[in-house]
Amino acid sequence: MRTRCDPPCGRSELAVCGDATDKGGSWESRGCRGITLRRMNPSDTSRYVRLRVDLVLEVPDAEALTSAALAHIQADEFMPDEERGHAESAVREDESEALAYLVDPTDLVADIPGVELAQASWSSEPVEYDPESMEWDLGEEDGEYDEETTDNA
Repeated sequence: MRTRCDPPCGRSELAVCGDATDKGGSWESRGCRGITLRRMNPSDTSRYVRLRVDLVLEVPDAEALTSAALAHIQADEFMPDEERGHAESAVREDESEALAYLVDPTDLVADIPGVELAQASWSSEPVEYDPESMEWDLGEEDGEYDEETTDNA
């Protein structure tokens, strides 16, 4: 659950930086100043892993999604009233904004033993989706895409 009061910026983009494991949000969102990054030596860099997740979601019931996002915004006790109005307006206009308020990918790693979240960012945006297009072939990134053989004789 997103407890920060930062509204999505740009294309439904949310970012959690610094001490993102704290339930109150990042150091930056709490207004604390100071050094949030430490100098890394070569042995430290091998401790970090970038996990990329790309999801395409169908929204067959935009009204249900918008209602859920509005309820989530109303329940956010940390969000200032002026920001709440902006958030509600954005959610009513764009389903990707609604999704950005409801989905917190940091929940994917919250309960994994031996892992601490160092930084997270995510965004949502409307896309044209064609499951038959090679652009959407998820196996391609792994080098396991299908190549059509053509006879040029």
